[in-house]
Amino acid sequence: MAAAATVEKELVELEKQYWKALQDRDAEAALGLTEFPCIVTGPQGVGRIDREAFASMMKDSRYTINRAELADVQVRMVRADVAIVAYKVHEELTVEGKPVTLDAADCSTWIRRNGHWACAAHTESIVGDPFGRDRQASA
Repeated sequence: MAAAATVEKELVELEKQYWKALQDRDAEAALGLTEFPCIVTGPQGVGRIDREAFASMMKDSRYTINRAELADVQVRMVRADVAIVAYKVHEELTVEGKPVTLDAADCSTWIRRNGHWACAAHTESIVGDPFGRDRQASA
């Protein structure tokens, strides 16, 4: 039981390191925490991102993460080398020069190869009404 708790703690720390790398625009750190190709889903859709595309996205990002606070973190060990980390995140960003605050529910799938954990998939869902009734209707 203690070994499982240690691995779960390590995975939560890795998730926090990932956010810190994104916040700091530290492409090398983020690349080192990612298994490629990485699957990413969110409000913009679904993507399969290779190493070069990921590095380019970090370099050309039109937003800055000023703060990201994780809460209600859940970890599930699927196998000794596969884990799911899910949590709520409060984000304070600057997008195209303007402040943006959002709350989301995120989930990452981590795999361990050769003793190294890396994120193979990540999802982000903006918190709100699941039917979108809390968003402005399009014209």
